[in-house]
Amino acid sequence: MDKVVFRTDASLRIGTGHVMRCLTLADELRRHGMECHFICREHPGHLGGLVEQRGHKVHRLPPGLGSGAGEHETWLGASWEADLEQTAAVLDAICPSWLVVDHYALDARWEGRLRAGCKVLVIDDLADRPHDCDILLDQTLGRQPPAYEGLVPARCRLLTGSAYCLLRPEFAAARAQSLARRRARPEVAHVLVTLGGVDQENVTEQVLQALDGSDLPEGTCVSVVMGRTAPWIGQVRRRAGQARHATRVLVDVQDMAGLMADSDVAVGAAGSTAWERCCLGLPTLMLVLADNQRAVAAALDSAGAAVALGAPATGLPRLAGVLQRLRSPEVLLAMVDRASAVTDGQGAARVMQAMLEER
Repeated sequence: MDKVVFRTDASLRIGTGHVMRCLTLADELRRHGMECHFICREHPGHLGGLVEQRGHKVHRLPPGLGSGAGEHETWLGASWEADLEQTAAVLDAICPSWLVVDHYALDARWEGRLRAGCKVLVIDDLADRPHDCDILLDQTLGRQPPAYEGLVPARCRLLTGSAYCLLRPEFAAARAQSLARRRARPEVAHVLVTLGGVDQENVTEQVLQALDGSDLPEGTCVSVVMGRTAPWIGQVRRRAGQARHATRVLVDVQDMAGLMADSDVAVGAAGSTAWERCCLGLPTLMLVLADNQRAVAAALDSAGAAVALGAPATGLPRLAGVLQRLRSPEVLLAMVDRASAVTDGQGAARVMQAMLEER
C-alpha cells in the first residue's frame, strides 16, 4: 500500500484551514487505497484528534515558541532545522511515496532535504518563497503558473487555479440541488455566519451585532458555525440569545455542505471555506481576517462571486447596505451564477490524478 505523509499544522493562531484542506486530499487518497499519516505539532488548538477521528494516523511533534524573523516562521514552533530533523525521523520509519507540505513556515531549504526519499507536493497560496517539489498546488482563483516562475524547479508540475480547490465530495454531491433551489426561490431568509474554526478576534459577535442593525425580512433565521477550539463560543452564544432574528450557534458541524445548501447568503472569511460556498453557489459577504486572504477576497469580488467587505472595522458598517441589495432576486441570482462558475468541487480528484501520474 502506498503511504502519504502530510506535514501541516493548526492552532489558535494559524487557524484550521491548512489541516482541513489536507484532510480533504487525504480522504480522497484513502478512498483509492493509500495510507495517510499526518505530522502535526501540538500547538494550542491543534486538530490531531479530528485527524484521528477521520481515520488517519497522527505523529505529534512537541509544542514550542518558534523562531525566525517573519510572522509565518514563528508559526512552526521550532527552527526549520529542528522541524526537519523531527519530520525526517518520522519519514524514515514510514517510508512514504509522497510527502505533502502545507505550511507557510516551510520552504525549499526544508523540502529539498527530504525530497531525495520521496516525491514532494507543496500546497501554497502565497507565491512568496522558493519551493523544492515535484508538484505545487495553488488553488487561488485566477492564479497562473508564471506566479511561481523562478520559485520551483523547472520540471515541477504546477496545478494552479480554482479548478483544483480541495473540497470534500459532499460539496460536489450537493451542488446540483443547491443551485436548483436558489434559482427556484431567490430570497434572503437564512443567513450563514462562518468565520473559520477559531475566530481568535471574536469577529463573529461583531457580525451578529451588525446583523441586528440590518433590515432583514421578518422571519429570517441566522446560523453561526464555530469550531470546538474557538475561544469565544460562550460569548457568541449569549449574543445569539439576544439577537433580533432567530439565531443558533452550531459547533463542529458535520454536514457543512447541507447547511450551506440550505442557506441563502453567507457572511464568511476569505479562507478555505470560500471555495465550498462557491461550489454550492452561495452568495457571500466576505471579510478579510488575515493578510493572506486579501488576494482571495479581491479575486472573488472581481469575478462577481462574492462581495469583499474588507477588514471587519471598515467592512461591517457596509454589511446592512449590501444585504439590502442582495434582496433583489436579479442581484442575488447573478452572484449565484458567478460563484458557482468558480469551482465544480472536483479538485481533490484532479490533484490525486496528478500525483498518480508522477509515480
